[in-house]
Amino acid sequence: MMIFGPAVDVRPLFPRERQAMLDLLGALGPAEWAMPTVCPGWDVHDVVAHVLNDYMRRLSGSRDGYGGAIFADDETLPAYLARTNDEFVRASRQLSPQLMIELLDHLGPRLDAVWATRDLQAAADLNVSWASTDIASPTWLDIGRDYTEFWVHQQQVRDAVSVPGAVEPDLMAPVLDVFARGLPHALRMHGRPEGATAHLEVRGPAGGLWGVVRQDARWQITQPLGEPTARVSMDQDTFWRLATRGITVEQARQRSTTTGDADLTSSITALLAVVA
Repeated sequence: MMIFGPAVDVRPLFPRERQAMLDLLGALGPAEWAMPTVCPGWDVHDVVAHVLNDYMRRLSGSRDGYGGAIFADDETLPAYLARTNDEFVRASRQLSPQLMIELLDHLGPRLDAVWATRDLQAAADLNVSWASTDIASPTWLDIGRDYTEFWVHQQQVRDAVSVPGAVEPDLMAPVLDVFARGLPHALRMHGRPEGATAHLEVRGPAGGLWGVVRQDARWQITQPLGEPTARVSMDQDTFWRLATRGITVEQARQRSTTTGDADLTSSITALLAVVA
């Protein structure tokens, strides 16, 4: 069963997103590397170390078949990720900014090469748990999730040092599109009659309109046609920050307009597209 909608191929965008990040990092001074970010307890240096961890972890797992750190007894996925991410970041505080820049520049093309060989419709190496916990993710969604993570962490660095950028529609629109594939999971607790629909409008140059329909006793991505049972509209900045909890659900709701089924709009305005 494919509930996620048509594939989004972000692979051509990785080099551009990475170059924007490298250009940004290369221009930072020592004080900027120490600026706090929206990630609790992490400064710019820590966020960049986390991105480096992502590169190394995906190469180790998806290219080399290496399992990496194991779960502790009774450890949940969020707890496991919080622990292992923190361990890597703490160890990376010994690394110079210049070395981390060089490592990102060196490892990025190697990860691009891994994704270039993959069948986008095949089963993913890592399921995207915020999109579904009972249906295997396709490879395109797994790769898309990585792209959203790299882009979001770049934005967190940019926010910390007050240097906006990398928000051109062709770079940002796929992030919003991949995040919107979390709509069926966001609505999973709400049974509705077959054919019920909900729409999410994201306003802005990178935005769009996404629909979900109740079909075969579950929510699925669909073309946003007709008058929906529920509708939510918010701007593009609000949506990506909501999905990554850069703002609170209440803040996102204050910036949104909603019509129709209140339970459905409440769940849409609580969409989460990270593991937390």
